[in-house]
Amino acid sequence: MPPCGWTAHRLVHLLAVTLALVFTAACPSKRPLTEPRPPGANDDASDTSKIDGPTLLLRGGRVMTATGVIFERADVLVSAGRIVEVGPDLDAPADAHIVDVAGKTITPGIIDTHSHIGVYAAPGLAAHSDGNEVVGPNTAYVRAEDGYWPQDPQVERARAGGITTMQILPGSANLIGGRTFTVKTHPHARTAAEARFEGAPAGLKMACGENPKRVYGDKGGPHTRMGNIAGFREAFQRATEYRSKWQRYESKLAKHASKQGACKVSGAKACDEDDDDGPPEPPERNFGLETLMGVLDGRILVHNHCYRADEMVLMMELAETYGFRIRSFHHAVEAYKIADELAAREVSASVWADWWGFKAEAFDAIRENAAFVSAAGGRAIIHSDSGIGIQRLNQEAAKAMHAGRRAGLEISDDEALRWITVNPAWALGVDDRVGTLEAGKQADIVIWSGDPFSVYTKAELVFIEGELVHDHASTAAPQSDFEVGTRSGMEVTR
Repeated sequence: MPPCGWTAHRLVHLLAVTLALVFTAACPSKRPLTEPRPPGANDDASDTSKIDGPTLLLRGGRVMTATGVIFERADVLVSAGRIVEVGPDLDAPADAHIVDVAGKTITPGIIDTHSHIGVYAAPGLAAHSDGNEVVGPNTAYVRAEDGYWPQDPQVERARAGGITTMQILPGSANLIGGRTFTVKTHPHARTAAEARFEGAPAGLKMACGENPKRVYGDKGGPHTRMGNIAGFREAFQRATEYRSKWQRYESKLAKHASKQGACKVSGAKACDEDDDDGPPEPPERNFGLETLMGVLDGRILVHNHCYRADEMVLMMELAETYGFRIRSFHHAVEAYKIADELAAREVSASVWADWWGFKAEAFDAIRENAAFVSAAGGRAIIHSDSGIGIQRLNQEAAKAMHAGRRAGLEISDDEALRWITVNPAWALGVDDRVGTLEAGKQADIVIWSGDPFSVYTKAELVFIEGELVHDHASTAAPQSDFEVGTRSGMEVTR
């Protein structure tokens, strides 16, 4: 079944993914595999064998760093999978392969905070529906990683759109849907473990509003928004008590270990093992409560599907009651109404550029949403929640940027780029590693054919940690095993 909350508007998108796969397989290739590249093509910038290597110098492009600085003409030096230096007229090391990117734009890799790729894989068959464990309103014990299929052909299409990092979430049927999973869009990943963004903290998917009460209204509840909040309160109260049990156990265990150590040193008769009751028994392990305990301890970041402004404030108040913070509200179509509150509490808003109206809580949306959050000093993020939208997240950011400008807000190109790079990196807890073009960061980089905010621009080259993972001009076969039989001998097109 499709993700809960997907009405006709969103089911059209799901159907489009399936049809796209069929039509891509049926259409003849525009250029045969054996045909030489057109005269005048930049062979250096498209020859994968030359580009792959330990040291790479991208020379003479427009460099948008997402740090507040845009170089109209500069270089990016990459070595051993990391960015070494960014700036004009860099010296090329002896072992560097130089790629002329004059007239093109270099940005950090694009990051999507909200995707169901891999857990709602294409084509949209029941067999591929692994995103919603619809057995109860609280399924904190499940993990998206355990349902992620790295051969989903949508991964390849996301990568072709410049996406280097995605957060994979369970669906939004439940109050607490389970742990999220952050991946890099590696073309060679065979397992979830190989796709994992190493070191990225786990997230927790929560959902308020219409979805949980619609799904569980006739299954024992919650039936109302009151019931939603009561369900969250009960879950985190139980998690608080569970954490207290483990804290008491760890305290007793430490005392026992200390006593044993002292006895071995002193050799006192009173420390005879016959007089020792042994180590304390640990509490019974509960995987759902363990996840919520991770939230209370700040190890697991909360990503909350929530549309209405009043509910977002309620959720922030509930989080404060139990001593944790919400990292990002997702969809958040009314974020503009509480932009000051979000900024003050340092809660990001992962929003669409212009999706609205597919259910009651999505009606009060405005195209200037991200711009108003940004103007208030908050962290605006453009997310996809779509296998189609993720392929053009740069264009989604452009729509939101221009909507803000039309409203009279000063939104720079750099700020709009941050909506799909460093801001989502912060929301995922990985902004110390990716999201900007700075020395020391992982070399997740996109070379665009022109202005990344233009509908005419393509992601020509995409790198993950310095490895070329997408070449728009390449004639390589499909990366997903699922499509090898249907598209063998045909170009990967976007």
